[in-house]
Amino acid sequence: MNDWVLTPEQLNTLLGVLLGLQAWLREALQALGWSGTVAGQPEWPLAWRLSAEVLVFEPGQARRLLWCALALGLALLGLALALWWRRARWPALWLSGLVLWAAPWGSASVWLVPATPTSFHRSPTGFTAQSIVQGQGHYQQHCVRCHGADGRGEGPDAPSLPMWPPNLNGRLLWQRLEGELFWHVQHGLQDHRGQRTMPGFASQLNDEQTWQVLDFLQAQASGRTLAQTGRWEQPLRLPDAPVRCARGQARWLHELQPQRVLLAPSGRDAGATPVDPRLVTVALPLTASASSSTADCVADTAGLAEALGLVLGVAPSQLGGYQLLADRQGWLRARSAPGAAGWSAADLVCRADTAAPAAPAAPGAQAPPAVDGLAALIAQMDAEPVQLLRGGFPH
Repeated sequence: MNDWVLTPEQLNTLLGVLLGLQAWLREALQALGWSGTVAGQPEWPLAWRLSAEVLVFEPGQARRLLWCALALGLALLGLALALWWRRARWPALWLSGLVLWAAPWGSASVWLVPATPTSFHRSPTGFTAQSIVQGQGHYQQHCVRCHGADGRGEGPDAPSLPMWPPNLNGRLLWQRLEGELFWHVQHGLQDHRGQRTMPGFASQLNDEQTWQVLDFLQAQASGRTLAQTGRWEQPLRLPDAPVRCARGQARWLHELQPQRVLLAPSGRDAGATPVDPRLVTVALPLTASASSSTADCVADTAGLAEALGLVLGVAPSQLGGYQLLADRQGWLRARSAPGAAGWSAADLVCRADTAAPAAPAAPGAQAPPAVDGLAALIAQMDAEPVQLLRGGFPH
């Protein structure tokens, strides 16, 4: 039993089930009237939640939790049998107690971490371009003096704070559940001694504005990481925006799923937007003279250029010539820079964690035949799907 190790797929399934059970519990308690509503969603009424981070980094704890969950399920089944079948009452109760006694219960503090009433809240914004841009304005008004314009925590007021603000461009935003980030923005943070290290902004930012700030931070962190490392280290959705497709049909970018989407910003000197039957091509004209007649859809430029600039880590005026490719689930996966001759494997800048780098060619080996770069890129995307993790839980 101790040698059994959960595979990554089994662990991911377990974490998904645990997340779903906790979300179901909060909704059930709210429906029964035993808990209330916070920020328009059912609150999490407990002071603790399961720690997915521990289960991810300590497989032994995940294995132990699974055995305990199975033991608890068997004990509940035995209890139900005792209530239903009088003759088997005492044997069933005895077996239930034996199963619970034999389960590998450890310290609950290993599996649990402090929670907030909004721990399992989900952002209602849809990660739209408008939300990202509005969040940028709120950030500049309320957050920039401490966290800095670039999110690195080096604002002009940072040296006077009791604790230096964290760098918001790394994994921090994804190491916490988004509902807990929402709570911390509104109610602030304290250290282990109870000293306030960050003020709350509930009086300056309403619920929608707080979610918008988090959208902006996610977009900016992704762009900064891409500029520094050449990849999006965390899966990022294509910012949503209205588009107009064939025969003037008004839609949103997320409604184009489950098709792959190619978003092509085009400047004044750009040629016609390339069209490929394997993709839905969406043009983003950056100037009045930019060509978009060959595209399947045309995006509304209001806010989208600014949002894409944040995601790519470039100024909106420099977007011309870039192309972005989203997979069937809406995740941004590839980026083609201006002047590129065509798509290649190097353009896949959002990869699965399990993706192995390509092996170098052996000395003297014959070069492989030329292939369609886009076809190879699509095949690699389909073979290596990505999944967003927040606080260790799959989303």
